[in-house]
Amino acid sequence: MLMTLTRGLAALLLALLAGSGLAEAPWPNPLIPQRADPHVMRHTDGWVYLMATVPEYDRLELRRARTVAGLAAAEPRVLWRRHEQGPMSRHVWAPELHFIDGRWFIYFSAGEAAEPWKIRLWVLENTSPDPMQGAWVERGQIRTAWDSFTLDATVFEHRGQRYMAWAQTDPAAGSHSTDIYLSRMASPTRLEGPQVRLSRPEYAWEQVRHRVNEAPAVLVRGGRVFMSYSAAGTGAEYCLGLLWAEAGADLMDPASWHKSPGPVFTSSAERGIYGPGHNSFLTEPDGTVLNVYHARNYRDIAGDPLKDTGRTTRVQPLGFTADGMPDFGRPLPETTPP
Repeated sequence: MLMTLTRGLAALLLALLAGSGLAEAPWPNPLIPQRADPHVMRHTDGWVYLMATVPEYDRLELRRARTVAGLAAAEPRVLWRRHEQGPMSRHVWAPELHFIDGRWFIYFSAGEAAEPWKIRLWVLENTSPDPMQGAWVERGQIRTAWDSFTLDATVFEHRGQRYMAWAQTDPAAGSHSTDIYLSRMASPTRLEGPQVRLSRPEYAWEQVRHRVNEAPAVLVRGGRVFMSYSAAGTGAEYCLGLLWAEAGADLMDPASWHKSPGPVFTSSAERGIYGPGHNSFLTEPDGTVLNVYHARNYRDIAGDPLKDTGRTTRVQPLGFTADGMPDFGRPLPETTPP
């Protein structure tokens, strides 16, 4: 009873942190310097694993710890390096680690040396029980309905069905914008059936610098399926939007999904945090949900923000409203230098 009460109070205090900024979380903020697009997962072996985009865009690395706070000091292990030429030779972005049917998979985006922006989705597989060991085998490209700019895949299972969500340019749109798509999966390396568009950059806040919806992240909680996504360019305008559907709805029907008319997580000049986005969710053993994302501690960037290496991985608790909707609050102020 006492342990349950203590955990409940801890969860409440963590939730209050996101709104108040008056207390420090049990991990450093930022958690890891120069790491963007963070994806965190907890495995049944008790380890917490983190992957993220490295500033050189040239490799995939994995770190793990027993706690989120422990990730700050965990040594990364390089699992794979880009090719010199051809597919998977440039712009290695947004890796995610998933454990599916007793095997490990890494989904990531990459371009080509001759065509750096010919970015597509790729997958690696490892049959070792320990993803830090064993051989990572290239399983090829994840083929979507058409061959165009494609990135930021995430995988989730709901009601016995596995899905992939990702961002892609519709060739018929005649622009470089990206939309959020969803498809069922026939296997960990192949999509099945139609792919449907869940969201496109229709609002002004999704069109700053670039027309972008990307980086979907999924949280199933309280009878709903939530999907956050990142919008706009990668400078201070970068922010999170939110889609959601009822848990019993047909997720492949775009009409099942609702969309927030405004961003749900944005820059905070007051707290000196800019461009929060490309997040993932982690549910702690006590039920606390963490929002793991990247942001910078400065607003002004010379040149293309995509070439700026100052994005850092950050963690803060996710609150919820009385009716069960996520309340992202504001980015927490830094407690340690990046």
